[in-house]
Amino acid sequence: MTTLAQPLRVSRWVGGPLLTALAVSLLLAAPIRLLGLPLPEPVTLMVPAFAWAMIRPAAAPAFALLLGGLALEGLWGAPAGLWAISLLAAYLPILVLRNILAAQSPVVLWAWYGLACLLAQLVGWLISAWIAGAPPSLAAAGLQWLATVLLFPLAALLIERFRDADVRFR
Repeated sequence: MTTLAQPLRVSRWVGGPLLTALAVSLLLAAPIRLLGLPLPEPVTLMVPAFAWAMIRPAAAPAFALLLGGLALEGLWGAPAGLWAISLLAAYLPILVLRNILAAQSPVVLWAWYGLACLLAQLVGWLISAWIAGAPPSLAAAGLQWLATVLLFPLAALLIERFRDADVRFR
Protein backbone atom coordinates (compact mmCIF):
# COMPACT_ATOMS: atom_id res chain seq x y z
CA MET A 1 0.00 0.00 0.00
CA THR A 2 1.34 3.43 -0.94
CA THR A 3 1.42 6.12 1.70
CA LEU A 4 1.69 9.85 1.29
CA ALA A 5 3.56 10.20 4.59
CA GLN A 6 6.99 11.78 4.45
CA PRO A 7 9.62 12.36 7.14
CA LEU A 8 9.51 15.80 8.70
CA ARG A 9 12.45 17.55 7.10
CA VAL A 10 12.34 21.33 7.47
CA SER A 11 12.80 21.90 3.73
CA ARG A 12 9.79 19.72 2.87
CA TRP A 13 7.62 20.50 5.87
CA VAL A 14 8.18 24.26 6.06
CA GLY A 15 9.96 25.46 2.94
CA GLY A 16 7.80 23.73 0.33
CA PRO A 17 4.40 24.78 1.70
CA LEU A 18 5.63 28.32 2.43
CA LEU A 19 6.95 28.86 -1.08
CA THR A 20 3.89 27.23 -2.65
CA ALA A 21 1.47 29.42 -0.65
CA LEU A 22 3.41 32.56 -1.55
CA ALA A 23 3.57 31.58 -5.24
CA VAL A 24 -0.20 31.01 -5.33
CA SER A 25 -0.75 34.37 -3.60
CA LEU A 26 1.43 36.05 -6.21
CA LEU A 27 -0.49 34.35 -9.02
CA LEU A 28 -3.87 35.33 -7.56
CA ALA A 29 -2.70 38.93 -7.12
CA ALA A 30 -2.11 39.22 -10.88
CA PRO A 31 -4.46 41.68 -12.61
CA ILE A 32 -6.48 38.90 -14.24
CA ARG A 33 -10.25 39.04 -14.52
CA LEU A 34 -12.65 36.17 -15.07
CA LEU A 35 -16.09 37.17 -16.28
CA GLY A 36 -15.19 40.75 -15.36
CA LEU A 37 -14.37 39.85 -11.74
CA PRO A 38 -10.92 39.86 -10.13
CA LEU A 39 -9.49 36.59 -8.87
CA PRO A 40 -10.14 35.83 -5.19
CA GLU A 41 -7.28 36.58 -2.80
CA PRO A 42 -7.45 33.98 -0.04
CA VAL A 43 -4.88 34.03 2.72
CA THR A 44 -3.07 31.00 1.32
CA LEU A 45 -0.66 30.90 4.25
CA MET A 46 -3.53 29.73 6.47
CA VAL A 47 -3.20 26.32 4.82
CA PRO A 48 0.32 25.59 6.10
CA ALA A 49 -0.30 27.56 9.30
CA PHE A 50 -3.10 25.19 10.28
CA ALA A 51 -1.20 22.07 9.22
CA TRP A 52 2.01 23.16 10.95
CA ALA A 53 0.17 23.74 14.22
CA MET A 54 -1.63 20.40 13.94
CA ILE A 55 1.27 18.13 13.08
CA ARG A 56 4.57 19.29 14.48
CA PRO A 57 4.97 22.73 15.93
CA ALA A 58 8.44 24.13 16.29
CA ALA A 59 10.21 27.44 15.92
CA ALA A 60 10.60 27.05 12.14
CA PRO A 61 6.84 27.21 11.30
CA ALA A 62 6.29 30.27 13.50
CA PHE A 63 9.27 32.01 11.92
CA ALA A 64 8.04 30.98 8.45
CA LEU A 65 4.62 32.52 9.24
CA LEU A 66 6.34 35.72 10.30
CA LEU A 67 8.33 35.86 7.05
CA GLY A 68 5.35 34.79 4.95
CA GLY A 69 3.13 37.39 6.59
CA LEU A 70 5.70 40.08 5.81
CA ALA A 71 5.78 38.89 2.19
CA LEU A 72 1.97 39.09 1.97
CA GLU A 73 2.08 42.61 3.34
CA GLY A 74 4.50 43.62 0.61
CA LEU A 75 2.41 41.91 -2.05
CA TRP A 76 -0.93 43.33 -0.91
CA GLY A 77 0.33 46.71 0.31
CA ALA A 78 -0.79 46.02 3.87
CA PRO A 79 0.71 47.77 6.89
CA ALA A 80 3.88 46.18 8.26
CA GLY A 81 3.08 43.42 10.71
CA LEU A 82 -0.61 43.07 9.85
CA TRP A 83 -0.54 39.59 8.27
CA ALA A 84 2.40 38.36 10.31
CA ILE A 85 0.49 39.10 13.53
CA SER A 86 -2.81 37.84 12.10
CA LEU A 87 -1.34 34.51 11.00
CA LEU A 88 0.43 33.98 14.31
CA ALA A 89 -2.79 34.86 16.17
CA ALA A 90 -4.58 32.09 14.26
CA TYR A 91 -1.69 29.63 14.66
CA LEU A 92 -1.51 29.89 18.45
CA PRO A 93 -4.98 28.51 19.41
CA ILE A 94 -4.58 25.57 17.03
CA LEU A 95 -1.14 24.91 18.50
CA VAL A 96 -2.62 24.88 22.02
CA LEU A 97 -5.55 22.63 21.02
CA ARG A 98 -3.70 20.32 18.64
CA ASN A 99 -3.77 17.27 20.93
CA ILE A 100 -7.56 17.53 21.17
CA LEU A 101 -7.98 18.25 17.47
CA ALA A 102 -5.78 15.33 16.39
CA ALA A 103 -8.59 12.82 16.98
CA GLN A 104 -11.33 14.83 15.29
CA SER A 105 -13.10 14.13 12.01
CA PRO A 106 -12.30 16.13 8.87
CA VAL A 107 -15.59 18.04 9.22
CA VAL A 108 -14.68 19.16 12.76
CA LEU A 109 -11.18 20.10 11.60
CA TRP A 110 -12.71 22.15 8.76
CA ALA A 111 -14.83 24.01 11.34
CA TRP A 112 -11.74 24.71 13.45
CA TYR A 113 -9.87 25.81 10.35
CA GLY A 114 -12.74 28.19 9.61
CA LEU A 115 -12.54 29.58 13.14
CA ALA A 116 -8.77 30.03 12.83
CA CYS A 117 -9.33 31.86 9.52
CA LEU A 118 -11.98 34.02 11.18
CA LEU A 119 -9.56 34.90 13.97
CA ALA A 120 -6.85 35.86 11.45
CA GLN A 121 -9.35 37.99 9.50
CA LEU A 122 -10.62 39.64 12.69
CA VAL A 123 -7.13 40.52 13.89
CA GLY A 124 -6.25 41.87 10.44
CA TRP A 125 -9.48 43.83 10.27
CA LEU A 126 -8.92 45.36 13.72
CA ILE A 127 -5.31 46.32 12.94
CA SER A 128 -6.39 47.85 9.63
CA ALA A 129 -9.20 49.80 11.30
CA TRP A 130 -6.85 51.06 13.99
CA ILE A 131 -4.16 52.17 11.53
CA ALA A 132 -6.55 53.70 8.99
CA GLY A 133 -8.85 55.23 11.56
CA ALA A 134 -11.81 53.74 9.71
CA PRO A 135 -13.10 50.19 9.44
CA PRO A 136 -12.27 48.24 6.27
CA SER A 137 -15.04 46.68 4.20
CA LEU A 138 -16.68 43.80 6.05
CA ALA A 139 -17.89 42.39 2.72
CA ALA A 140 -14.34 42.24 1.34
CA ALA A 141 -13.04 40.66 4.55
CA GLY A 142 -15.91 38.16 4.49
CA LEU A 143 -15.21 37.17 0.90
CA GLN A 144 -11.52 36.74 1.68
CA TRP A 145 -12.45 34.60 4.69
CA LEU A 146 -14.74 32.43 2.56
CA ALA A 147 -12.10 31.98 -0.14
CA THR A 148 -9.59 31.01 2.56
CA VAL A 149 -11.96 28.54 4.27
CA LEU A 150 -12.53 26.81 0.93
CA LEU A 151 -8.81 25.94 0.90
CA PHE A 152 -9.20 23.53 3.84
CA PRO A 153 -8.88 20.40 1.66
CA LEU A 154 -5.32 21.51 0.91
CA ALA A 155 -4.59 21.80 4.64
CA ALA A 156 -6.09 18.33 5.18
CA LEU A 157 -3.91 16.97 2.37
CA LEU A 158 -0.81 18.51 3.95
CA ILE A 159 -1.74 17.05 7.35
CA GLU A 160 -2.33 13.63 5.78
CA ARG A 161 0.97 13.77 3.95
CA PHE A 162 2.92 14.14 7.19
CA ARG A 163 0.50 12.34 9.51
CA ASP A 164 2.62 9.20 9.99
CA ALA A 165 5.58 11.27 11.14
CA ASP A 166 3.64 12.29 14.26
CA VAL A 167 2.93 9.57 16.83
CA ARG A 168 -0.30 11.26 18.00
CA PHE A 169 -1.96 10.20 14.71
CA ARG A 170 -0.95 6.49 14.82
